Amino acid sequence: MPLALLALAIGAFGIGTTEFVTSGLLPEVAEEFHVSVPTAGWLTTGYALGVVLGAPILAIVGSRVSRKKMLISLMGLFTAGNALSAVAPVFGVMLAGRIVASLAHGAFFGIGAIVAAGLVAPQKKAGAISMMFSGLTVSNIVGVPFGTLLGQSAGWRVTFAVIAGLGLLAMLGIATLVPRLPHPERTPVSGELAAFRNPQVLLAMAMTILGFGGVFTLSTYMAPVLTDVAGFAPSSVTWLLVLFGVGMFGGNLIGGRFADRALMPMLLTALGGLTVALALLPLAAENKVATAIALPLIGGFGFATVPPLQKRVLDQAASAPTLASAGNIGAFNLGNAIAAWLGGLVISAGFAYTTPTYAGAAMAAGALALALVSAGLERRTDARRAGHGGLVAARSAGTAASDDRPAVAAGH
Repeated sequence: MPLALLALAIGAFGIGTTEFVTSGLLPEVAEEFHVSVPTAGWLTTGYALGVVLGAPILAIVGSRVSRKKMLISLMGLFTAGNALSAVAPVFGVMLAGRIVASLAHGAFFGIGAIVAAGLVAPQKKAGAISMMFSGLTVSNIVGVPFGTLLGQSAGWRVTFAVIAGLGLLAMLGIATLVPRLPHPERTPVSGELAAFRNPQVLLAMAMTILGFGGVFTLSTYMAPVLTDVAGFAPSSVTWLLVLFGVGMFGGNLIGGRFADRALMPMLLTALGGLTVALALLPLAAENKVATAIALPLIGGFGFATVPPLQKRVLDQAASAPTLASAGNIGAFNLGNAIAAWLGGLVISAGFAYTTPTYAGAAMAAGALALALVSAGLERRTDARRAGHGGLVAARSAGTAASDDRPAVAAGH
C-alpha cells in the first residue's frame, strides 16, 4: 500500500477521535454546562448534521481545486472547530465548535476515498479505502479511550485542545506524504448530481443511513450504558471503549478485504450480524462479561459495512464520484444523527439507556432488507444484459447467414 495512505489515515484518526470522544465525556460535559445527558447528546447529533450539510457543499468546492490542497484546507477547518470547542464558555458555543469541525468530515473522507482508491490497482480499491478508514477505527482504540481518560482526569477541554493539535499534525502529514495530484477534471454540478439518478447509488446511501446509524443508538450513550446499566465503574469506561474500537478496527479490515472479493455477500453478512448483536445488547448489559463481548461484536459488524458501501457508491458513480462519495459519508452521519436523536427521545421518555438499541436493530434490519433488494436488482440487470447480448449475437449470426445465401445462390 502506498505511504500516502498513512497521511490519509492520520487525518481520519483525528476526525474519528473528535467524533466519538464525546461518548465517553458526555456526563462531564453535561455537568459543567448544567444540562441533561440527552441535551448533551446534541453534541453528537449536531456534529452528524454538520457532516450532512458540509459534505455536499465542500465536495463541490473540492471538485474545482486540487485534491491535495482541498484535504489540507479541510483539516484546517477541523482544527479551528476543535479549538473553539476547547475554549467554549457556554454549551451553545461548544456545539458551534462541534459543527464547524464536522463540516470538514464528509468532504475529507469523500475526497480521501477517491484519492485512496486512485493510488492502487482496481482490484485493491476497497482495501485501500479500508486502510484510510483504519485511522478512524484506530482512533477508537487509542484516541477515544485516551481522550476520555484525559478528559476525566484533566478536564474535557484539554481533550479537545489535544485533538486540535492532531489536526495540525494531520495537515503536516498530508502536505508531506500525499503526492502532488493532477487537478481533477472539472465536472459540472449537473454531472455530479446525475449520479443520484442511479437507483443503486440511492440504495447504497439508504443502507449507509440505516446500517451504521444503528451503531450510534449504542455509542452515543455508551458511558451511561456501561456505568448505570451494566454496573461498571467510570474508570472502566476507557478499556471498554478500547474493546469497542478493536472490534471496529477488525471489522474495517475484514470488510475491506472481502469487499474486493465478494462485496454483496460481505455486506449481507455484516448487516445480519449487526442486527442480531444490537437486538441482544439489552440482555447482554445485565452481565458484565456479556457486555464486554457484545461491544466489539457491534463495533466489528458495524464497521465491516463501511468499505463495501463506500466502494459500491464509487463503482456506481464512476463517471462523477466526488459528490456521491462525500454524500455517502454524509449519509453515515445522517444515520448517526437520527440514531442519537431517537435514543434521546427514548431515554427522555423514561426508558433504560439500553432501550435505544432495539431501534438500532430495526435500522440495521432495514438496511439488510435494502441490501437484498439491491442484490436482486443487480441480478436482474445482469440477466437483462446477458439476454440482450445473446439476442444481439443471435441477430448478428442470422444477418450473416442471410447475407451468405445470395452468394451461395449466385455461385450455383
